Amino acid sequence: MPRSLALGSLLLVLSLFVWAGLVAGISFLEAPLKFTAPHITVALGLGIGRTVFAALNKVELLLATLAVLSAVYLRVPTRIASALGLLGGILLLQTFWLLPTLDVRALALLAGHPAPTNSLHTVYIGLEVVKLLALLLTGSWAHRWALQVARGPRFVPVKLSPWPKYFSIFDSSL
Repeated sequence: MPRSLALGSLLLVLSLFVWAGLVAGISFLEAPLKFTAPHITVALGLGIGRTVFAALNKVELLLATLAVLSAVYLRVPTRIASALGLLGGILLLQTFWLLPTLDVRALALLAGHPAPTNSLHTVYIGLEVVKLLALLLTGSWAHRWALQVARGPRFVPVKLSPWPKYFSIFDSSL
């Protein structure tokens, strides 16, 4: 495998798995745990959450761009490209719709106003679950594909039938 393809493959796989690690660590570990820490008020937790998720979103956009550029350069199979499209769609929904809406809600709570009830937080969590699973699956596909490309074309031995040609109805390999 040429060095440029190896580097592109490495960047694709690493960007997907680092992204998955960030989503798992922040969305499913840090976010719920911060409210269980002693002396963390709801206002303080919301302030920390707004800052952390804004930073996470910027890093996600960077990793998604790196993954897509690597995939385009490598001309990955349709399955991987489609999964990257799904991940990009989820990230864009979160970036331009869910995060700004949830941020307005958090600011209202921080200002002491009662926030209107909505299910957008549940939608965000659901998309995070889908995104994490898609990242892990896509990263696995990309890794397997990169290994196959690195090995190059493989010799596939021809299976010889124990039956003469006129008994081909008994041979399942034909």
